[in-house]
Parts: sequence; C-alpha cells; structure tokens
Amino acid sequence: MKKTWWKDSVVYQVYWRSFYDTDGDGYGDLEGVIQKLDYIQNLGIDVIWLNPCYDSPDIDNGYDIADYREVMPKAGTMETFERLLQEVHNRGMKLIMDLVVNHTSDQHPWFKEAQSSKDHPKRDYYIWRKEPNNWRSYFTPSVWEFDAQTEEYYFHSFAIEQPDLNWQNPIVRQEIYSIMKFWLDKGIDGFRMDVINLLAKQEGFPDAENPEDISYLGNNPGIHDYLREMHEEVLQHYDIFTVGEIPFVTPEDGLLYVGEDRQELHTLFHFEVCDYMANWDMERFKEIQRRWYQGLWGKGWNSQFLNNHDHTRLVTRFGNDTTYRVESAKCFATLLHLLPGMPYIYQGEEIGMTGVRFNSIEDYHDIAMKNKYQEEVEKGREPEEVFASLLHLSRDNSRTPVQWNDMPHGGFTNGTPWINVNPNYKEINVAAALNDPESVYYFYKKLIQLRKENEVMVYGSFQELFEDHQQIYSFIRELDDEKWLVVLNISEQQVQIKLPESLSLLEKELLLTNYNNQEEQNSELQMRPYEARIYRI
Repeated sequence: MKKTWWKDSVVYQVYWRSFYDTDGDGYGDLEGVIQKLDYIQNLGIDVIWLNPCYDSPDIDNGYDIADYREVMPKAGTMETFERLLQEVHNRGMKLIMDLVVNHTSDQHPWFKEAQSSKDHPKRDYYIWRKEPNNWRSYFTPSVWEFDAQTEEYYFHSFAIEQPDLNWQNPIVRQEIYSIMKFWLDKGIDGFRMDVINLLAKQEGFPDAENPEDISYLGNNPGIHDYLREMHEEVLQHYDIFTVGEIPFVTPEDGLLYVGEDRQELHTLFHFEVCDYMANWDMERFKEIQRRWYQGLWGKGWNSQFLNNHDHTRLVTRFGNDTTYRVESAKCFATLLHLLPGMPYIYQGEEIGMTGVRFNSIEDYHDIAMKNKYQEEVEKGREPEEVFASLLHLSRDNSRTPVQWNDMPHGGFTNGTPWINVNPNYKEINVAAALNDPESVYYFYKKLIQLRKENEVMVYGSFQELFEDHQQIYSFIRELDDEKWLVVLNISEQQVQIKLPESLSLLEKELLLTNYNNQEEQNSELQMRPYEARIYRI
C-alpha cells in the first residue's frame, strides 16, 4: 500500500465562528484561531480543516458564498487569513479549506447578472426551468424557486438563497478552477469539498417516484468527468490533500471517487453512520465498517468521524453524556483512531463537549431545523411535538461555542455570543481538561501520539472479532510483525467475554485504556461500561 503524508495525518476541524472571538462581536474569528494554534498543535494535530470564511451573507453559516476571493468581515481580513496560514505552517501543520462550488449565494454577482435577463451571458451559470418537477431540497419542500423578474424557476439543492451552479457550462468550470488556483497559490494544503457529488444533475429532471428520498441529487452521470477534469486542470499540479463530502454512496460508489488509480479525490466522507444512525446501533455500525473496509482497503482511503458541524456531538448522540461522559468520549475516541482510515476531530470533541437542549425554537439558528419546524407546523402538527422531534439531530448541537474556561460565555467572547453557550461550560471546558491528567483531552493526545509512533494504526490490516456481539466491538490491526488487539465495550453494562484461545493475553502489553486500576487477565475479560483497551499481542 502506498504511504503518503495525508494518510498519516489526524485532522482537526475548526468551525471558526464558534471557536474563539477576539474582537467582542460574538463571532469567532481567524485571529482567534491564530491565538489558539498552540493548543491545537499541543494535541498533536497534523491538518486543520477550516470551515468557509469567504465573503457571505451568512444565510447558511458561510456556505452561501458571495465572493470566493474575499474573506468575510466576521472572520477577519485577507491579511489575517494569510497570517493564519503562515502560523499554521510555522508549527509544522497544514491547512485545508472548504471548497463550496455546488452553489453560490444569491448575492453573488454571477447570480445577480444571471437573474437580470434571460439573455444575459451569465444566465447559463445557473439552472433555470419553466416548470418545476417534484424534487425537494435539503432545506425546503422544493428544489425550485420562482424568479418573478424573469418568470422562470431556478434550482437550489439547499436554501432558496443558495442557487446551484450549472456545471455543464464549461465557462463555469473554468471559473471554479481559477478560484481553486487562487487559494492553492497562496499555499493552502488542500480542500474539503462540500457535497462534491451533487455537481452533476439528472438529465431532464424527471419526477421522482419518492421525492422524500433525495438521493437523486447526487452521483449522477457526468460527475466523474468533472472531477477528473478538475484533477487534470488543478489538483495534480499541487502537493495537496483532498477529501470529498459525498452523501448517498456505497463502498462501490465511493471507490469511484477515491480509487488510487482514478485521479479524482484522495479520500471521502460517507454518511452511512451520521445520516442513517440517529442513535448508537452496534449491529449496523459493524456492518458499515465491514463493507467499507472490504470495499476500499488497498484501493482507496476512508475517513472516520462521528460528529462535525452538521451532526450532533458524539457523546450525546452515540454515547452517554451524563453518567459516563468521560468514559464514552474516550471509548469512541479509541474506536475512531483505531479503525482503518483517517481520524477527524471536531473542535470540542477532545474535551468531551456535549449536545445542547435550548428551550425554544427561537434559540436555534440552524436553517435546516427552522425550515423543517415551519414546514411541519404548517402541515398541522403540534409545535411542541415538532420541536421535541428535532432537538436530537439539530445541527446547533455541535455549533455552540468552544468552552475554554468557566468564565462568562465559557471564555469564548467578551460580547454576546451569536449562539448561546452550552450551560455546562462551568464543568466542561478546556482549562479544566488541561488541569486534569485523566481528562478526555490527554486521552486524545495519547491516541494521536500512538498513531504517530506506530504505523500499524494507519496501515495495518483489520480483522473483526465477536461480529455478532451487541456490546463488544473488538478487532485486530496487523502490520508486518506488529499485532494489536482492540476491545471496546460500547454499552452501559459490564460485560464479560472470553477471547479465542489463539489470543491469550498472558504475553500481552496493555498500551492504552480509559480506566485505571486494571487487573491482570488472560483470556477472560471483564469490561466495564464504555471501557476501551488496546493491547500489543
């Protein structure tokens, strides 16, 4: 298997608006990222993924871009960005940016010109139709919005303020490649490509048999032509790392995007876990990991994550954020860093931050949640029932500010935060974690250091044990003469298991565990709730 710098890397996602505010306006900013780089470096991070900081009206938290070559005033200035990039590189880390090119803001000059007349040269930068079909978007009941000025509908996969670009237009593609070169020439180290498999649309936009299943938005004919052209025109000319956000894919589909012989992308996020597992489901998770390992191993590279800016924090969604918050945070950290693929850490995950339960829909900012709430209430459902049903998976669960200390607003800002801080910031914060040698933070640091020192965690083969067990997830990673056993009790019960005779632990070395006072054991293991163990055998 080919070894590369990016396969060896651990990525830390910075959702800057909720990271650290230095100017008191209530929004995190790029200066705040600069001031906290030593904290990120101390964790052992190799790559920082920075969420969009381009100029934007901010309808969808920066994913609606009005100018790809400018920095949003909330975030800072281009000078601040360039200083951030230099400071990241000075610390031996790399920086990748979000590439959001499926759609723009409706305030982008391209769209304003396209909207001005059916005959405008930029009209064909976007997708127009005289009659809508029955497709729905991620955020609204229809992908089509009527434009009264030109009396046609335009296509939007997300909010009505986010019109989709027409990738069939070769001029549009060249515009995008020029933007990519602009940032790569500044020295960034790659892109996280937002919903990159949505670029190609179905020919003719036929009605869907089941409009609620929006998989028709992605993986359409032409997408791989676009990505190979992007690789040929831009990506191959830089030593960079690319990861595609790719919903609606199986391992067979995924390999078409990231196969090492495909000349498209390096790796991908698939969403079989985060989009289709509202709560922890051991059987389903094992089956997903098994298929993706079989589908990609030796041919393409996977990513491992259980939360990000779009998905509820992992201890709340999949673990136990009260009685076993620390234990479950460490257990899932072990899982993510020992499974095959590249581990991603979402800011605050490393201190075990939890999801949030605000009192009213008015306290929430997530446009997807607010639109869904309005849609369901308009259908006649009780507002309290709708609100309760949306709490668990609201994207605001992961967007509350990083809790730096026990000062007001968790030390995030001296002003009024753009979104309320989780009330538990007095107990869960970075300062407390750094003062506790047994904290979640130091456990993450140990895992990352283990990965840097042991290639078996990166390039080792994967063999699953106890495939049908409902509480235990166990597997072996093996590379050359190095063989590791991972045993995880992902449950709130104490579980006893007997290892196969071939795996007697008499000659084992316990490399890491999330519980103290371990007892010497051989083939009989007593696993406490959310206990994680890594052995060299």
